[in-house]
Amino acid sequence: MPKVGMEAQRRRSLIDATVDAIHERGYSDVTMAQIAKRAGVSGGLVHHYFGSKDQLLAATMRHLLTELGRAIRENLAKAETPRERISAIITGNFAVDQFQPAVIAAWLAFYVQSRTTQSNSRLLRIYAARLASNLTYNLRFFLPRDEARRVAEGTASMIDGVWIRQALSDAQTDRQAAIAMVEDYVENQIAAHAGRSRDH
Repeated sequence: MPKVGMEAQRRRSLIDATVDAIHERGYSDVTMAQIAKRAGVSGGLVHHYFGSKDQLLAATMRHLLTELGRAIRENLAKAETPRERISAIITGNFAVDQFQPAVIAAWLAFYVQSRTTQSNSRLLRIYAARLASNLTYNLRFFLPRDEARRVAEGTASMIDGVWIRQALSDAQTDRQAAIAMVEDYVENQIAAHAGRSRDH
């Protein structure tokens, strides 16, 4: 009889193995058998838990999104002002356990697969909509509604762009530089609006 919690542990080890395997071999070349071997389980068990490689990737992305959401919520819990909440969202999107080479490679695979896999596409749309909504809400304390929405989309695009550029680069990850780049954009947009308001 399996130990209590063993299935959850095996699922987690398979998800971790998927992230590492994608980083090492790329999504197209990695097989379920390789992932199973890396996780120390049988190939049949992977199929039992996840069914297919696409379903395993979707489960991996759900896990990463959950972890990303947890990091953002933890940051938001410490924020006291709208500007601090914006920074909390930005910093959460570059969480230490997320913004690292293996996870970045998995995210790039997620973006690519979302073009052809409906479940992955839905996960990505939910993530993008939540990010834009949270940013817009807090930016409205500094900008008119339409401009807040535009700057929120720009901020989200910068976050995604930094991740994608890092995925395509051999450079070491620098989360502080990434955060500072996005923060500069937000600060400049808020300052530009304040300047226009003074001029009128």
